[in-house]
Amino acid sequence: MKKIWLGVACMLAVPIAHAQNYPAKPVRIITPFTAGSAIDTLARVLGQKLGDAWGQQVIIDNRIGANGIIGTEAAAKAAPDGYTVYLGNISTLAVNPHLYLKLPYDSIKDFAPVTMAATIPVVLVVHPSLPVKSVKELIALAKAHPGQLNYASGGTGSAQHLPMEMLRVEAGINIIHVPYKGLGPAFSDVLGGQVPMMFTGVSNVVPYMKTGRLRVLAIGSPKRSSTLPEVPTVAEAGVPGFDFDSWTGYLLPAGAPGNLIARLHADMTRTLTAPDIREKLNTLGFDLVGGTPEAMSTLIRNDIARFGKLIKAAGIRAE
Repeated sequence: MKKIWLGVACMLAVPIAHAQNYPAKPVRIITPFTAGSAIDTLARVLGQKLGDAWGQQVIIDNRIGANGIIGTEAAAKAAPDGYTVYLGNISTLAVNPHLYLKLPYDSIKDFAPVTMAATIPVVLVVHPSLPVKSVKELIALAKAHPGQLNYASGGTGSAQHLPMEMLRVEAGINIIHVPYKGLGPAFSDVLGGQVPMMFTGVSNVVPYMKTGRLRVLAIGSPKRSSTLPEVPTVAEAGVPGFDFDSWTGYLLPAGAPGNLIARLHADMTRTLTAPDIREKLNTLGFDLVGGTPEAMSTLIRNDIARFGKLIKAAGIRAE
């Protein structure tokens, strides 16, 4: 009997020792977004800080393609030992389950949330050639010319597509979606006036807003941004209840031991609350969040339900 209990104690000690000694080698963070994108920037800034704290290299692994499915599947199938971390977002975890009949991952069953990282407020921008200076004027123009106004996005189900569809449904307007293969070309065409409007991240528009090359009408968040405090929310500007923030957070593959999740959560929380990191990322348009694994799990579940209703109401289909 003594030997049996000794064996059990040894088995229980393995994950505890693993968490205490973690990380003993480089850590890979998979992000299903292109290098240079907002989430990639976030991953690299936070990854550098984590690597410095750990004394280990943090490798950002950009696994792009198929609307984030390729990178998310790779993360879901990785060993749950803490050496593969996934930086997912609202599109991959809450939206894709409604766009695709068969996903090679389950947002709830295949991942163990660690902590929310940040929200990326999105703003409604128009090219100066469009004769509107407010959300109400845009809605009025769209109603006067149904089916004649286009908007750009980085693709179906993207963080640019969904808030505009939310606006279309809630304001009762008929506008046309022009999907691109990524945010870069979509934003370039709005900047050049080929497409008159889109939702995009705050950090993308500030330089062009100051020079008059883009006009910012409103922010999608339920509260104003500290980066653009003079810009009203969409809800304030005429669409009550409008609420869209693009969020991102860290997860491990399902099966990761609880003490390893706790260790990662503590380390990431210290990183997210470091004054130099907050100042740098706030300047880039991120609102750092943090929070418990349980809170992140609740957010994912709630947004899966919330965006399921929007996608159904808007008739959105994967391309």
